[in-house]
Amino acid sequence: MSDFRMLKVLDTFQAVFRKLDIDYNLMRKILEIKLTMDGRRIPTILSQNSKKKEGNQFLKSLWIYALYGLTLIPFAFFGDNYLFQMSIITGIAMFILMTSMISDFSSVLLDVRDKIILNTKPVNSRTINAAKFLHVSIYLILITGSFISIPAIVFLFSKGFIYFLLFLSGIILIDLLVLAFTALIYMFVLRFFDGEKLKDMINYVQIVLAIAVVVGYQIIIRLFDVAGFEYVYNFSWWHVLIPPIWFGAPFELVLNQNYAFEIVVLSSLAVVAPILSIFIYYLLMPSFERNLQKLMEQSSTKKKHRRTLQDLFERLICFSSEERAFYRFSSIMLSREREFKLKVYPSLGMAFVFPLIFLFNNLSYQTLDELGQGKLFLSIYFSNIIIGTVVYMLQFSAKYKGAWIFKTTPIQKHYIVYSATIKAFLVKLYFPIIFILSIIYIWIYSFRILPDLAVIVVSALLLVLIAYKIYNNEKFPFTEPIDSAQQGGGATGKIILFMIIVGIFAFVHGIISLIPYAIYGYLVALIGLTIILWKRILK
Repeated sequence: MSDFRMLKVLDTFQAVFRKLDIDYNLMRKILEIKLTMDGRRIPTILSQNSKKKEGNQFLKSLWIYALYGLTLIPFAFFGDNYLFQMSIITGIAMFILMTSMISDFSSVLLDVRDKIILNTKPVNSRTINAAKFLHVSIYLILITGSFISIPAIVFLFSKGFIYFLLFLSGIILIDLLVLAFTALIYMFVLRFFDGEKLKDMINYVQIVLAIAVVVGYQIIIRLFDVAGFEYVYNFSWWHVLIPPIWFGAPFELVLNQNYAFEIVVLSSLAVVAPILSIFIYYLLMPSFERNLQKLMEQSSTKKKHRRTLQDLFERLICFSSEERAFYRFSSIMLSREREFKLKVYPSLGMAFVFPLIFLFNNLSYQTLDELGQGKLFLSIYFSNIIIGTVVYMLQFSAKYKGAWIFKTTPIQKHYIVYSATIKAFLVKLYFPIIFILSIIYIWIYSFRILPDLAVIVVSALLLVLIAYKIYNNEKFPFTEPIDSAQQGGGATGKIILFMIIVGIFAFVHGIISLIPYAIYGYLVALIGLTIILWKRILK
């Protein structure tokens, strides 16, 4: 088993551990138990498949990282501008490794079982900390090895030994930076907040990272100007804050012999920043271990209910006390359940980002005034595509075993439960996104697009009903296990169908906008159709 082969490799360095006052035999036993237990845990990358699995699931997931590694190869052949190509390659590598650290190894970095079990035994803290550090390092080495093995071999034979050596060194430094940066973030949050805040933060970091890959590519590519078919790099001071540029600079320095001051500075950061971050992490590790105690404490402060804008929306859109009760219940589920947010909130982020990316891309060859005269405001329909995904996900929950509450509650009208849930989704998740996008679009296109924005919002209400009709399996919301929310088979087909329907709405809107004043008649027709279909479809 590969886990234990790693331990055999460690055996050759046991003299070094003993010189550092670490009980090597005990540390090895702790590691062996941890690795055995981890073999039974399903990694996030395989969690979409809800079937029962046997064997070490982490090792079985490594082939997926190997497939991810194939995406690095094409970028290495983008001419001789090593700074550009390696910034893209290291950006992808950092994203994959950082996501893996946060999604799968937060439980390792934040393991409090050591506190409960090992602190009652004659084990010194140095041994426990070494076991924890090596525990994370072993998995990081396995993931990194799977991820870069194929690209590294390709680079060795196609680009030469120096390129291969620089690539390997850069990946090692990226590993150090990722490990230290993740731990330092957790350390900072634990220093000032309680354990519940940290769990929420981990959830939101996972969500932000899922969105950051889309935005990150746009930022990195725009650091370079295209001259002919070559990418020309123009340095700005804020580039020192973008780590992928650091790790691309040594290739430019060594292979292109570019000794410009900014290239030297960026190359120095690629070496100094990871080593310095690991050293800071080592110095602060005792404080980190003390603050981990907060994860064992539950926040007992109760917040007093205050009347908010949410209460106003609740009274305006819910027409019975029964519906208001389920609206409040759904609002809490949508905002507090971490597993649901992890699956749904990245889609919401994409709904916000994609329309802006379309605008941003056009600004590369149009002025803001020219853009404001066109009809690219229809790109806001991209924010409606996520409606299908969210309505589909409303039936799932990590707390699905509490579904018995629907059976015992004297519900008069069963359709009210889904009606309230859909309204909670619109108020809590959809309307904030469309409101912010509308402000940006009005700033670019002026108030002339207000009728168009109204049509887009009413279309969203109609699309919610269509999505409900497509996905509804006549079960109460939040009553299916979230692990069964696979985006495969029939679900994928339905999502594609819904995207086509959104595209049809956008196309019809574009045609209507060519006819003077027709947009107002279209808006009235959509409102009437939505009112008629709301109760009919939900019933």
